[in-house]
Amino acid sequence: MPLNLAVAASICSLFCSLFAIVSAEDPYRFFNWNVTYGDIYPLGARQRGILINGQFPGPDIHSVTNDNLIINVFNSLDEPFLLSWNGIQNRRNSFEDGVYGTTCPIPPGKNFTYILQVKDQIGSFYYFPSLAFHKAAGGFGGIRILSRPRIPVPFPDPAGDYTVLIGDWYKSNHTDLRAHLDKGKKLPLPDGILINGRGSGAAFNVEQGKTYRLRISNVGLQNSLNFRIQNHKMKLVEVEGTHTLQTTYSSLDVHVGQSYSVLVTADQPAQDYYIVVSSRFTSTVLTTTGILHYSNSAGPVSGPIPGGPTVQIDWSLNQARSIRSNLTASGPRPNPQGSYHYGLINTTRTIRLSSSAGQVNGKQRYAINSVSFIPADTPLKLADYFKIGGVFHVGSISENPTGGGIYLDTAVMGADYRAFIEIVFQNDEDIIQSYHLNGYQFWVVGMDGGQWTSASRSQYNLRDAVARVTVQVYPKSWSAIYIALDNVGMWNLRSESWARQYLGQQFYLRVYTASTSLRDEYPIPKNARLCGKAAGRHTRPL
Repeated sequence: MPLNLAVAASICSLFCSLFAIVSAEDPYRFFNWNVTYGDIYPLGARQRGILINGQFPGPDIHSVTNDNLIINVFNSLDEPFLLSWNGIQNRRNSFEDGVYGTTCPIPPGKNFTYILQVKDQIGSFYYFPSLAFHKAAGGFGGIRILSRPRIPVPFPDPAGDYTVLIGDWYKSNHTDLRAHLDKGKKLPLPDGILINGRGSGAAFNVEQGKTYRLRISNVGLQNSLNFRIQNHKMKLVEVEGTHTLQTTYSSLDVHVGQSYSVLVTADQPAQDYYIVVSSRFTSTVLTTTGILHYSNSAGPVSGPIPGGPTVQIDWSLNQARSIRSNLTASGPRPNPQGSYHYGLINTTRTIRLSSSAGQVNGKQRYAINSVSFIPADTPLKLADYFKIGGVFHVGSISENPTGGGIYLDTAVMGADYRAFIEIVFQNDEDIIQSYHLNGYQFWVVGMDGGQWTSASRSQYNLRDAVARVTVQVYPKSWSAIYIALDNVGMWNLRSESWARQYLGQQFYLRVYTASTSLRDEYPIPKNARLCGKAAGRHTRPL
Protein backbone atom coordinates (compact mmCIF):
# COMPACT_ATOMS: atom_id res chain seq x y z
CA MET A 1 0.00 0.00 0.00
CA PRO A 2 2.73 2.61 0.77
CA LEU A 3 4.27 1.97 -2.64
CA ASN A 4 0.98 2.47 -4.44
CA LEU A 5 0.25 5.69 -2.57
CA ALA A 6 3.73 6.98 -3.28
CA VAL A 7 3.40 6.17 -6.95
CA ALA A 8 0.05 7.88 -7.22
CA ALA A 9 1.19 10.99 -5.40
CA SER A 10 4.40 11.18 -7.38
CA ILE A 11 2.75 10.78 -10.77
CA CYS A 12 -0.03 13.23 -9.89
CA SER A 13 2.31 15.98 -8.68
CA LEU A 14 4.91 15.54 -11.40
CA PHE A 15 3.06 14.89 -14.60
CA CYS A 16 1.72 18.41 -15.03
CA SER A 17 5.21 19.86 -14.70
CA LEU A 18 7.12 17.53 -16.99
CA PHE A 19 6.36 19.51 -20.12
CA ALA A 20 8.20 22.50 -18.68
CA ILE A 21 11.37 20.40 -18.56
CA VAL A 22 11.34 18.19 -21.64
CA SER A 23 9.99 18.40 -25.16
CA ALA A 24 6.28 17.64 -25.35
CA GLU A 25 6.59 15.77 -28.64
CA ASP A 26 8.96 13.13 -27.26
CA PRO A 27 7.35 9.97 -25.84
CA TYR A 28 7.16 9.15 -22.14
CA ARG A 29 7.91 5.81 -20.54
CA PHE A 30 6.88 5.23 -16.93
CA PHE A 31 8.55 2.84 -14.51
CA ASN A 32 7.57 2.02 -10.92
CA TRP A 33 10.30 0.25 -8.99
CA ASN A 34 10.32 -1.12 -5.47
CA VAL A 35 13.81 -1.72 -4.09
CA THR A 36 13.98 -4.50 -1.50
CA TYR A 37 16.34 -6.97 0.08
CA GLY A 38 15.90 -10.61 -0.85
CA ASP A 39 17.70 -13.93 -0.68
CA ILE A 40 19.83 -14.69 -3.72
CA TYR A 41 22.13 -17.66 -4.46
CA PRO A 42 24.40 -16.53 -7.32
CA LEU A 43 27.39 -18.64 -6.23
CA GLY A 44 25.41 -21.34 -4.43
CA ALA A 45 25.40 -19.82 -0.96
CA ARG A 46 22.55 -17.67 0.35
CA GLN A 47 23.22 -13.94 0.34
CA ARG A 48 21.16 -10.84 1.00
CA GLY A 49 20.78 -9.21 -2.39
CA ILE A 50 19.19 -5.98 -3.56
CA LEU A 51 16.19 -6.63 -5.80
CA ILE A 52 14.15 -4.31 -8.00
CA ASN A 53 10.54 -5.43 -8.26
CA GLY A 54 11.72 -8.77 -6.94
CA GLN A 55 14.29 -9.21 -9.71
CA PHE A 56 18.05 -9.82 -9.59
CA PRO A 57 19.44 -8.35 -11.76
CA GLY A 58 16.88 -5.58 -12.05
CA PRO A 59 14.54 -5.06 -15.04
CA ASP A 60 15.88 -3.69 -18.31
CA ILE A 61 15.02 -0.19 -19.43
CA HIS A 62 13.98 -0.21 -23.10
CA SER A 63 13.84 3.20 -24.75
CA VAL A 64 14.26 5.13 -27.99
CA THR A 65 16.36 8.24 -28.66
CA ASN A 66 14.87 11.33 -26.95
CA ASP A 67 12.40 9.34 -24.84
CA ASN A 68 11.50 10.77 -21.44
CA LEU A 69 11.97 8.18 -18.69
CA ILE A 70 9.90 8.72 -15.54
CA ILE A 71 11.29 6.26 -13.00
CA ASN A 72 9.65 6.20 -9.58
CA VAL A 73 11.92 4.44 -7.08
CA PHE A 74 10.56 3.39 -3.69
CA ASN A 75 13.25 2.53 -1.16
CA SER A 76 12.17 -0.43 0.95
CA LEU A 77 15.70 -0.97 2.31
CA ASP A 78 16.77 -0.03 5.82
CA GLU A 79 19.31 2.54 4.62
CA PRO A 80 19.44 5.43 2.12
CA PHE A 81 19.60 4.48 -1.55
CA LEU A 82 20.33 6.03 -4.95
CA LEU A 83 20.43 4.77 -8.52
CA SER A 84 22.78 6.21 -11.13
CA TRP A 85 22.69 5.79 -14.89
CA ASN A 86 25.99 4.69 -16.38
CA GLY A 87 26.25 6.41 -19.78
CA ILE A 88 23.00 8.40 -19.67
CA GLN A 89 24.15 11.98 -20.14
CA ASN A 90 21.28 13.76 -18.32
CA ARG A 91 21.91 16.76 -20.51
CA ARG A 92 21.58 20.10 -18.70
CA ASN A 93 20.32 18.21 -15.68
CA SER A 94 23.02 16.82 -13.39
CA PHE A 95 20.48 17.08 -10.53
CA GLU A 96 19.13 13.70 -11.76
CA ASP A 97 22.51 11.97 -11.99
CA GLY A 98 21.95 9.79 -8.93
CA VAL A 99 25.34 10.07 -7.23
CA TYR A 100 25.78 11.68 -3.83
CA GLY A 101 27.55 14.72 -5.28
CA THR A 102 24.38 15.67 -7.17
CA THR A 103 21.33 13.99 -5.63
CA CYS A 104 20.06 13.54 -2.08
CA PRO A 105 19.66 9.88 -1.11
CA ILE A 106 16.19 8.35 -0.92
CA PRO A 107 15.51 7.68 2.79
CA PRO A 108 14.21 4.28 3.89
CA GLY A 109 10.48 4.02 3.34
CA LYS A 110 10.41 6.96 0.90
CA ASN A 111 10.40 7.38 -2.86
CA PHE A 112 11.92 9.63 -5.47
CA THR A 113 10.93 9.99 -9.12
CA TYR A 114 13.79 10.43 -11.56
CA ILE A 115 12.94 12.48 -14.65
CA LEU A 116 15.45 11.54 -17.34
CA GLN A 117 15.63 12.18 -21.05
CA VAL A 118 17.87 10.10 -23.30
CA LYS A 119 18.45 13.15 -25.47
CA ASP A 120 20.43 12.51 -28.65
CA GLN A 121 21.63 9.12 -27.46
CA ILE A 122 21.61 5.55 -28.73
CA GLY A 123 23.32 2.45 -27.47
CA SER A 124 23.91 0.05 -24.60
CA PHE A 125 24.36 1.14 -20.98
CA TYR A 126 23.32 0.11 -17.48
CA TYR A 127 22.10 1.50 -14.16
CA PHE A 128 23.46 0.68 -10.71
CA PRO A 129 23.17 1.68 -7.03
CA SER A 130 25.77 4.34 -6.26
CA LEU A 131 25.82 4.51 -2.44
CA ALA A 132 27.20 2.45 0.43
CA PHE A 133 28.75 -0.32 -1.67
CA HIS A 134 25.22 -1.45 -2.61
CA LYS A 135 26.55 -2.41 -6.04
CA ALA A 136 28.07 -5.52 -4.43
CA ALA A 137 24.52 -6.70 -3.62
CA GLY A 138 22.83 -6.13 -6.99
CA GLY A 139 20.36 -3.40 -7.89
CA PHE A 140 21.80 -3.10 -11.40
CA GLY A 141 20.20 -3.66 -14.80
CA GLY A 142 20.58 -2.97 -18.49
CA ILE A 143 19.62 0.14 -20.44
CA ARG A 144 19.12 0.05 -24.19
CA ILE A 145 18.40 3.08 -26.35
CA LEU A 146 17.19 2.22 -29.85
CA SER A 147 17.46 4.53 -32.84
CA ARG A 148 14.32 6.34 -33.95
CA PRO A 149 12.54 4.55 -36.82
CA ARG A 150 13.62 7.04 -39.47
CA ILE A 151 17.31 6.91 -38.53
CA PRO A 152 19.30 4.28 -40.45
CA VAL A 153 21.17 1.64 -38.45
CA PRO A 154 24.27 0.11 -40.10
CA PHE A 155 23.14 -3.51 -39.76
CA PRO A 156 19.88 -5.44 -40.27
CA ASP A 157 17.49 -5.89 -37.37
CA PRO A 158 18.67 -8.90 -35.36
CA ALA A 159 16.39 -11.86 -34.69
CA GLY A 160 16.81 -11.21 -30.95
CA ASP A 161 18.40 -8.67 -28.62
CA TYR A 162 19.87 -9.87 -25.32
CA THR A 163 21.22 -7.98 -22.32
CA VAL A 164 24.32 -9.75 -20.95
CA LEU A 165 25.45 -8.40 -17.57
CA ILE A 166 28.80 -9.84 -16.53
CA GLY A 167 30.81 -9.07 -13.43
CA ASP A 168 32.92 -10.41 -10.62
CA TRP A 169 31.15 -11.26 -7.36
CA TYR A 170 31.75 -11.88 -3.66
CA LYS A 171 29.99 -14.44 -1.49
CA SER A 172 30.09 -11.92 1.38
CA ASN A 173 27.19 -9.54 1.86
CA HIS A 174 27.78 -5.95 0.84
CA THR A 175 27.57 -4.82 4.48
CA ASP A 176 30.54 -7.04 5.37
CA LEU A 177 32.55 -5.80 2.39
CA ARG A 178 31.73 -2.19 3.28
CA ALA A 179 32.74 -2.72 6.91
CA HIS A 180 36.02 -4.22 5.71
CA LEU A 181 36.72 -1.11 3.62
CA ASP A 182 35.62 1.23 6.41
CA LYS A 183 38.25 -0.36 8.63
CA GLY A 184 40.85 0.70 6.10
CA LYS A 185 41.53 -2.72 4.63
CA LYS A 186 41.81 -3.89 1.03
CA LEU A 187 39.27 -6.32 -0.36
CA PRO A 188 40.39 -9.87 -1.20
CA LEU A 189 39.98 -11.28 -4.69
CA PRO A 190 36.36 -11.87 -5.72
CA ASP A 191 34.92 -15.37 -5.36
CA GLY A 192 33.48 -15.81 -8.83
CA ILE A 193 31.94 -14.29 -11.96
CA LEU A 194 28.26 -13.91 -12.79
CA ILE A 195 26.39 -13.82 -16.09
CA ASN A 196 23.00 -12.15 -15.60
CA GLY A 197 23.13 -12.87 -11.88
CA ARG A 198 24.06 -16.54 -12.19
CA GLY A 199 27.36 -18.17 -11.33
CA SER A 200 26.63 -20.86 -13.91
CA GLY A 201 23.90 -21.94 -16.26
CA ALA A 202 22.82 -18.64 -17.82
CA ALA A 203 21.30 -19.60 -21.19
CA PHE A 204 20.58 -17.66 -24.37
CA ASN A 205 18.29 -19.28 -26.95
CA VAL A 206 18.95 -18.94 -30.67
CA GLU A 207 17.63 -20.39 -33.92
CA GLN A 208 20.05 -21.82 -36.41
CA GLY A 209 20.97 -19.41 -39.21
CA LYS A 210 19.74 -16.29 -37.44
CA THR A 211 21.76 -13.37 -36.05
CA TYR A 212 21.42 -11.97 -32.53
CA ARG A 213 22.59 -8.85 -30.74
CA LEU A 214 24.26 -9.24 -27.36
CA ARG A 215 24.62 -6.09 -25.24
CA ILE A 216 27.48 -6.96 -22.90
CA SER A 217 28.16 -4.77 -19.85
CA ASN A 218 30.75 -5.35 -17.14
CA VAL A 219 28.80 -4.37 -14.01
CA GLY A 220 31.36 -5.91 -11.65
CA LEU A 221 33.44 -4.42 -8.89
CA GLN A 222 37.03 -4.57 -10.06
CA ASN A 223 38.08 -7.09 -12.72
CA SER A 224 38.42 -6.74 -16.47
CA LEU A 225 36.73 -9.71 -18.09
CA ASN A 226 37.13 -11.57 -21.37
CA PHE A 227 33.96 -12.71 -23.16
CA ARG A 228 33.85 -15.47 -25.78
CA ILE A 229 31.51 -18.05 -27.29
CA GLN A 230 32.66 -21.52 -28.26
CA ASN A 231 33.11 -21.86 -32.09
CA HIS A 232 31.38 -18.52 -32.75
CA LYS A 233 32.71 -15.15 -33.89
CA MET A 234 31.42 -11.82 -32.63
CA LYS A 235 31.01 -8.78 -34.87
CA LEU A 236 31.35 -5.57 -32.86
CA VAL A 237 28.74 -2.99 -33.90
CA GLU A 238 28.34 -0.51 -31.04
CA VAL A 239 30.29 0.74 -28.03
CA GLU A 240 28.55 2.92 -25.43
CA GLY A 241 26.52 4.90 -27.93
CA THR A 242 28.84 4.84 -30.97
CA HIS A 243 28.40 2.63 -34.01
CA THR A 244 31.79 1.08 -34.66
CA LEU A 245 33.64 -0.34 -37.61
CA GLN A 246 32.27 -3.87 -37.79
CA THR A 247 35.36 -5.80 -36.79
CA THR A 248 35.08 -9.51 -36.00
CA TYR A 249 36.59 -10.92 -32.80
CA SER A 250 36.89 -14.39 -31.33
CA SER A 251 36.94 -12.92 -27.81
CA LEU A 252 36.48 -9.46 -26.37
CA ASP A 253 37.97 -7.74 -23.33
CA VAL A 254 35.29 -5.83 -21.42
CA HIS A 255 36.83 -3.68 -18.71
CA VAL A 256 34.89 -2.82 -15.58
CA GLY A 257 32.16 -0.28 -16.30
CA GLN A 258 32.24 -0.79 -20.07
CA SER A 259 29.52 -1.87 -22.52
CA TYR A 260 29.71 -3.45 -25.98
CA SER A 261 27.19 -4.64 -28.57
CA VAL A 262 28.10 -7.58 -30.77
CA LEU A 263 26.27 -9.56 -33.43
CA VAL A 264 26.49 -13.34 -33.21
CA THR A 265 25.20 -15.60 -35.99
CA ALA A 266 24.05 -19.09 -35.07
CA ASP A 267 25.95 -20.64 -37.99
CA GLN A 268 27.32 -23.79 -36.35
CA PRO A 269 25.95 -27.35 -36.18
CA ALA A 270 22.84 -27.51 -33.99
CA GLN A 271 23.92 -28.16 -30.43
CA ASP A 272 24.72 -26.16 -27.28
CA TYR A 273 27.90 -24.11 -26.98
CA TYR A 274 29.80 -22.62 -24.07
CA ILE A 275 29.64 -18.93 -23.34
CA VAL A 276 32.77 -18.18 -21.31
CA VAL A 277 33.68 -15.21 -19.13
CA SER A 278 37.07 -15.13 -17.41
CA SER A 279 39.06 -12.59 -15.45
CA ARG A 280 41.95 -10.67 -16.99
CA PHE A 281 45.22 -9.53 -15.42
CA THR A 282 44.66 -11.55 -12.24
CA SER A 283 47.02 -13.99 -10.52
CA THR A 284 44.18 -16.50 -10.18
CA VAL A 285 41.95 -16.70 -13.25
CA LEU A 286 38.24 -16.80 -12.39
CA THR A 287 36.00 -18.41 -15.01
CA THR A 288 32.30 -18.99 -15.44
CA THR A 289 30.21 -20.41 -18.25
CA GLY A 290 26.80 -19.98 -19.74
CA ILE A 291 25.11 -21.67 -22.68
CA LEU A 292 24.27 -20.62 -26.22
CA HIS A 293 21.34 -22.97 -26.86
CA TYR A 294 20.21 -23.77 -30.40
CA SER A 295 16.46 -24.36 -30.58
CA ASN A 296 17.07 -27.54 -32.59
CA SER A 297 20.05 -28.60 -30.48
CA ALA A 298 21.11 -32.21 -30.91
CA GLY A 299 23.00 -32.30 -27.65
CA PRO A 300 24.51 -30.49 -24.66
CA VAL A 301 27.79 -28.58 -24.60
CA SER A 302 30.83 -30.69 -25.32
CA GLY A 303 34.55 -30.45 -25.57
CA PRO A 304 36.93 -28.34 -23.47
CA ILE A 305 35.91 -24.89 -22.28
CA PRO A 306 37.48 -22.46 -24.78
CA GLY A 307 40.55 -20.75 -23.39
CA GLY A 308 41.16 -17.03 -23.59
CA PRO A 309 43.81 -14.44 -22.86
CA THR A 310 44.87 -14.12 -19.22
CA VAL A 311 47.60 -11.59 -18.37
CA GLN A 312 48.65 -10.44 -21.86
CA ILE A 313 48.55 -6.64 -21.95
CA ASP A 314 49.69 -6.14 -25.55
CA TRP A 315 46.88 -8.39 -26.81
CA SER A 316 44.29 -6.24 -25.05
CA LEU A 317 45.95 -2.95 -26.05
CA ASN A 318 46.00 -3.94 -29.70
CA GLN A 319 42.36 -4.96 -29.53
CA ALA A 320 41.45 -1.62 -27.94
CA ARG A 321 43.23 0.27 -30.70
CA SER A 322 41.31 -1.70 -33.32
CA ILE A 323 37.95 -0.42 -32.02
CA ARG A 324 37.08 2.60 -34.13
CA SER A 325 34.08 4.71 -35.04
CA ASN A 326 32.08 4.01 -38.18
CA LEU A 327 32.33 7.46 -39.77
CA THR A 328 29.62 6.90 -42.37
CA ALA A 329 27.00 5.43 -40.01
CA SER A 330 24.35 7.59 -38.39
CA GLY A 331 24.31 8.01 -34.65
CA PRO A 332 21.22 9.28 -32.84
CA ARG A 333 20.71 11.81 -35.64
CA PRO A 334 20.66 11.14 -39.40
CA ASN A 335 23.97 12.88 -40.07
CA PRO A 336 27.03 10.58 -40.17
CA GLN A 337 29.06 10.14 -36.98
CA GLY A 338 32.12 11.38 -38.90
CA SER A 339 30.57 14.78 -39.61
CA TYR A 340 31.96 16.08 -36.30
CA HIS A 341 35.68 16.47 -36.97
CA TYR A 342 37.00 16.34 -33.42
CA GLY A 343 40.58 16.01 -34.63
CA LEU A 344 40.50 19.46 -36.26
CA ILE A 345 39.53 21.27 -33.06
CA ASN A 346 42.28 22.83 -30.96
CA THR A 347 42.21 21.81 -27.33
CA THR A 348 42.19 24.71 -24.88
CA ARG A 349 43.40 22.82 -21.82
CA THR A 350 45.20 19.64 -20.83
CA ILE A 351 44.32 17.92 -17.55
CA ARG A 352 46.66 15.17 -16.38
CA LEU A 353 45.32 12.73 -13.80
CA SER A 354 47.43 10.20 -11.93
CA SER A 355 46.15 7.62 -9.47
CA SER A 356 47.87 6.53 -6.27
CA ALA A 357 47.32 4.19 -3.34
CA GLY A 358 48.47 4.64 0.23
CA GLN A 359 47.63 5.02 3.89
CA VAL A 360 45.96 8.00 5.54
CA ASN A 361 45.66 7.85 9.33
CA GLY A 362 46.54 4.18 9.16
CA LYS A 363 43.77 3.31 6.72
CA GLN A 364 43.84 2.35 3.04
CA ARG A 365 42.94 5.18 0.67
CA TYR A 366 43.09 5.83 -3.08
CA ALA A 367 43.58 9.18 -4.77
CA ILE A 368 43.71 11.17 -7.98
CA ASN A 369 46.49 13.77 -8.10
CA SER A 370 47.11 13.04 -4.42
CA VAL A 371 43.55 13.96 -3.34
CA SER A 372 41.41 11.21 -1.82
CA PHE A 373 37.77 12.25 -2.10
CA ILE A 374 35.56 12.45 0.96
CA PRO A 375 31.84 13.23 0.61
CA ALA A 376 30.52 16.51 1.99
CA ASP A 377 27.45 16.74 4.21
CA THR A 378 25.47 18.20 1.30
CA PRO A 379 25.33 17.17 -2.37
CA LEU A 380 27.72 19.46 -4.21
CA LYS A 381 25.25 20.36 -6.93
CA LEU A 382 22.71 21.54 -4.34
CA ALA A 383 25.35 23.58 -2.53
CA ASP A 384 26.31 25.14 -5.84
CA TYR A 385 22.71 25.87 -6.84
CA PHE A 386 21.76 27.42 -3.50
CA LYS A 387 25.17 29.12 -3.12
CA ILE A 388 25.81 27.44 0.24
CA GLY A 389 29.33 28.11 1.45
CA GLY A 390 31.63 25.76 3.30
CA VAL A 391 30.67 22.61 1.40
CA PHE A 392 33.36 22.56 -1.29
CA HIS A 393 35.66 24.87 -3.15
CA VAL A 394 36.53 24.77 -6.83
CA GLY A 395 40.19 24.03 -7.38
CA SER A 396 40.54 21.64 -4.44
CA ILE A 397 42.24 19.20 -6.81
CA SER A 398 45.13 20.10 -9.11
CA GLU A 399 44.86 19.58 -12.86
CA ASN A 400 48.33 17.98 -12.81
CA PRO A 401 49.92 15.31 -10.60
CA THR A 402 51.51 16.86 -7.53
CA GLY A 403 53.79 13.99 -6.58
CA GLY A 404 52.93 14.55 -2.93
CA GLY A 405 51.40 12.28 -0.34
CA ILE A 406 47.71 11.44 -0.24
CA TYR A 407 45.39 13.78 1.65
CA LEU A 408 41.62 13.96 2.14
CA ASP A 409 39.38 16.62 0.60
CA THR A 410 36.08 17.08 -1.20
CA ALA A 411 37.74 17.39 -4.58
CA VAL A 412 36.11 19.62 -7.22
CA MET A 413 37.80 20.81 -10.41
CA GLY A 414 36.40 23.71 -12.39
CA ALA A 415 35.96 23.75 -16.17
CA ASP A 416 34.45 26.20 -18.64
CA TYR A 417 31.30 25.40 -20.55
CA ARG A 418 31.97 24.84 -24.26
CA ALA A 419 35.69 24.34 -23.79
CA PHE A 420 37.31 21.52 -25.77
CA ILE A 421 39.83 19.79 -23.54
CA GLU A 422 42.29 16.93 -23.35
CA ILE A 423 42.48 14.62 -20.34
CA VAL A 424 45.40 12.26 -19.87
CA PHE A 425 45.03 9.38 -17.42
CA GLN A 426 48.47 8.32 -16.19
CA ASN A 427 48.63 4.95 -14.49
CA ASP A 428 51.94 4.37 -12.70
CA GLU A 429 50.50 1.46 -10.74
CA ASP A 430 50.85 -2.19 -11.72
CA ILE A 431 47.10 -2.84 -12.04
CA ILE A 432 44.69 -1.99 -14.83
CA GLN A 433 42.45 1.02 -14.19
CA SER A 434 39.10 2.03 -15.62
CA TYR A 435 37.64 5.57 -15.52
CA HIS A 436 34.15 6.89 -16.16
CA LEU A 437 32.90 10.48 -16.52
CA ASN A 438 29.20 11.08 -15.96
CA GLY A 439 27.35 13.42 -18.31
CA TYR A 440 29.63 12.92 -21.28
CA GLN A 441 30.86 10.83 -24.15
CA PHE A 442 34.51 11.35 -25.11
CA TRP A 443 36.95 10.33 -27.85
CA VAL A 444 39.68 7.89 -26.82
CA VAL A 445 42.45 9.36 -28.97
CA GLY A 446 45.41 7.36 -27.68
CA MET A 447 46.82 4.83 -25.25
CA ASP A 448 50.27 3.36 -24.77
CA GLY A 449 52.79 2.13 -22.23
CA GLY A 450 55.13 4.32 -20.20
CA GLN A 451 54.86 8.01 -19.33
CA TRP A 452 52.75 10.38 -21.39
CA THR A 453 54.57 13.42 -22.79
CA SER A 454 53.51 16.08 -25.27
CA ALA A 455 55.32 14.02 -27.91
CA SER A 456 52.78 11.25 -27.32
CA ARG A 457 50.25 13.32 -29.26
CA SER A 458 52.00 12.36 -32.48
CA GLN A 459 50.39 8.91 -32.24
CA TYR A 460 46.85 10.14 -31.49
CA ASN A 461 44.00 8.93 -33.67
CA LEU A 462 42.45 12.20 -34.81
CA ARG A 463 40.17 10.69 -37.44
CA ASP A 464 38.03 7.78 -36.24
CA ALA A 465 38.64 7.25 -32.52
CA VAL A 466 35.77 5.59 -30.72
CA ALA A 467 33.57 7.89 -28.61
CA ARG A 468 32.54 6.22 -25.37
CA VAL A 469 31.93 6.85 -21.66
CA THR A 470 34.44 4.57 -19.87
CA VAL A 471 38.13 4.15 -20.72
CA GLN A 472 40.68 1.62 -19.50
CA VAL A 473 44.27 2.52 -18.59
CA TYR A 474 46.71 -0.38 -18.71
CA PRO A 475 49.34 -0.95 -16.00
CA LYS A 476 52.31 1.45 -16.20
CA SER A 477 50.55 3.14 -19.12
CA TRP A 478 48.49 6.15 -20.17
CA SER A 479 45.24 6.83 -22.01
CA ALA A 480 44.21 10.17 -23.52
CA ILE A 481 40.74 11.48 -24.32
CA TYR A 482 39.24 14.58 -25.95
CA ILE A 483 36.01 16.03 -24.58
CA ALA A 484 33.73 18.83 -25.77
CA LEU A 485 32.37 20.30 -22.52
CA ASP A 486 28.87 20.95 -23.82
CA ASN A 487 26.91 19.82 -20.75
CA VAL A 488 26.69 22.22 -17.80
CA GLY A 489 26.60 20.61 -14.38
CA MET A 490 28.47 18.85 -11.58
CA TRP A 491 29.81 15.61 -13.03
CA ASN A 492 31.43 12.66 -11.27
CA LEU A 493 34.76 11.43 -12.66
CA ARG A 494 35.64 8.16 -10.94
CA SER A 495 37.46 4.91 -10.92
CA GLU A 496 35.16 2.05 -11.89
CA SER A 497 37.06 -0.21 -9.50
CA TRP A 498 34.42 0.08 -6.85
CA ALA A 499 36.57 -0.27 -3.75
CA ARG A 500 38.91 2.39 -5.12
CA GLN A 501 36.13 4.88 -5.82
CA TYR A 502 34.60 4.14 -2.40
CA LEU A 503 37.94 4.93 -0.76
CA GLY A 504 38.54 8.15 -2.63
CA GLN A 505 39.56 7.67 -6.27
CA GLN A 506 37.07 10.14 -7.71
CA PHE A 507 36.31 13.85 -7.96
CA TYR A 508 33.70 16.16 -9.48
CA LEU A 509 34.13 18.24 -12.62
CA ARG A 510 32.11 21.43 -12.34
CA VAL A 511 31.29 22.55 -15.87
CA TYR A 512 30.20 26.12 -15.36
CA THR A 513 28.55 28.98 -17.18
CA ALA A 514 27.27 32.25 -15.75
CA SER A 515 24.24 31.97 -18.03
CA THR A 516 20.91 31.14 -16.44
CA SER A 517 19.26 30.27 -19.75
CA LEU A 518 17.28 27.02 -20.01
CA ARG A 519 19.24 26.39 -23.18
CA ASP A 520 22.30 25.86 -21.00
CA GLU A 521 20.96 24.23 -17.83
CA TYR A 522 17.60 23.24 -16.41
CA PRO A 523 16.56 24.60 -13.01
CA ILE A 524 16.43 22.32 -10.01
CA PRO A 525 13.65 19.71 -10.40
CA LYS A 526 10.47 20.59 -8.55
CA ASN A 527 10.50 17.24 -6.76
CA ALA A 528 14.21 17.34 -5.80
CA ARG A 529 14.94 16.06 -2.31
CA LEU A 530 16.83 18.56 -0.16
CA CYS A 531 19.25 17.36 2.49
CA GLY A 532 22.27 18.46 4.48
CA LYS A 533 22.70 22.22 4.49
CA ALA A 534 20.13 22.46 1.70
CA ALA A 535 17.38 21.11 3.94
CA GLY A 536 14.60 23.64 4.41
CA ARG A 537 15.36 25.43 1.15
CA HIS A 538 12.81 25.56 -1.63
CA THR A 539 12.80 24.22 -5.15
CA ARG A 540 10.65 25.93 -7.75
CA PRO A 541 6.98 26.30 -6.81
CA LEU A 542 4.72 23.52 -8.10
